[in-house]
Amino acid sequence: MVSKRRFSYRWRLFIPMTGILWAIVAVLVIYQYKREVNYRTEALKSQLDVISKRLIDAYDRNIDMRQFMNFVNTYFDNELLSEASVCVYDSQTGRLEYSAGLPVLHDFSEAALRPEFNEAAESGVGETLSEDKDGTLFYYKALKSDDGKIYVHTFAPYTVGITDAIATEPDFWLIIATMIIIVTFLGYLSTSYLTRNVTLLRDFANKAAEGKVEADTSRFPHDELGDISRQIVKLYIEKDEAVERSEREHQIALHAIEDKARTKKQLTNNINHELKTPIGVIKGYIDTIMSNPDMDEDTRNRFMTRTQENVERLCSLLNDVSEITHLEDGAGNIPLTEVDFHDIVFTIESDLRATGIAGNMKFTYDLPFDCTVKGNAGLLSGLVSNLIKNAVQHSRGTEMGLRMVVESEKYYTFSFYDNGTGVDAEHLPHLFERFYRIDAGRSRKVGGTGLGLPIVKSTVEALGGSISVHNRTGCGLEFVFTLKKWN
Repeated sequence: MVSKRRFSYRWRLFIPMTGILWAIVAVLVIYQYKREVNYRTEALKSQLDVISKRLIDAYDRNIDMRQFMNFVNTYFDNELLSEASVCVYDSQTGRLEYSAGLPVLHDFSEAALRPEFNEAAESGVGETLSEDKDGTLFYYKALKSDDGKIYVHTFAPYTVGITDAIATEPDFWLIIATMIIIVTFLGYLSTSYLTRNVTLLRDFANKAAEGKVEADTSRFPHDELGDISRQIVKLYIEKDEAVERSEREHQIALHAIEDKARTKKQLTNNINHELKTPIGVIKGYIDTIMSNPDMDEDTRNRFMTRTQENVERLCSLLNDVSEITHLEDGAGNIPLTEVDFHDIVFTIESDLRATGIAGNMKFTYDLPFDCTVKGNAGLLSGLVSNLIKNAVQHSRGTEMGLRMVVESEKYYTFSFYDNGTGVDAEHLPHLFERFYRIDAGRSRKVGGTGLGLPIVKSTVEALGGSISVHNRTGCGLEFVFTLKKWN
């Protein structure tokens, strides 16, 4: 299908507007034309009336009218009187005494039959309009002297040749042409200004379709249309940014879901692997006991003790898996309250001294008494306990401690450290990974599940903080973590 050629918005606005302006100019020209016609017609009648009265006045004062008629003949060269005629009749003799122009009637007896003469005979002055055989309308006037002897008859075409008169005045047409040029130029400027916003919006839409959006709105005029255009551009850019932001967030969410699924799959695989060892040991001991009913008491008790140790390890593993799953899946649902962190650490330190769980390691802490954080008492207690358990099982040191190192407006920063052997730098990035072991054999021997430090990291992040680990200068490990203050 052949597409129709479109006129631009500027031309669709410019043509009607210019047409209206030209129509206004045309109305003004027509009005001026009619005004000029009326003015010249009235001027003609006035001048003919003056001539008639001057002739009657000259007769009444017994002045020779010949000199005045000579003046009239000269005066008829005026454009208004070029087609006029003046006749002076003697009613008593019936003769045409004087004339200027081309008289129509030479005999008064014929002239007296005209309507204006009849009217002048009765009232002293008579006027009439009539057409000649060519259809030209003439204005006739007859004026009678006081004694009734003299009649002055004047006539001229009632419709003056205004077009010819105007044609002889080049200034008139120059003014008209200037007005047309001015209104056309003003129309062009006005439509250009009014359509500038449309043009700029079209350019913006074309660039937006090509993916080349520009946020520069300084080119839009500073008026209502410009404000609307800037607002449209602003809304589009905000929407475009929102779409991009939404796409980024969607991609991040997809990656997070994929990472979570991958992590769960990895966790499941690791759990299966970790469960095999204690379950296999338990099954082996039980099978041995069941297949040897005559086993001596000491051996049976030793096997039962080893079985109980592996059952406890299995329970610890299941508890740790449950806890880390709860932390990761329900981090946003953990009830947070005002918790006295000093009191929690004090209680843990007292339990360590009473039970001797720390073995040969000494635990110290340095926290202010008013150290209140936003958290969960159970999770915070588990956090510190896991750090202590990790140090006891793996550090091979003699001292460990917890202290506050920095207090900001919103956070406390704490340091948990030990004076053990530390770890090689290559292992540091992996310490918070599930089931990651530097020495797998030793870790299983001491009862580690491989989930202690991942639980610590998940706990800190669930409470809105962060944690990092590094080797201390000299010896040992240091865990630096932050907790939100209770404000």
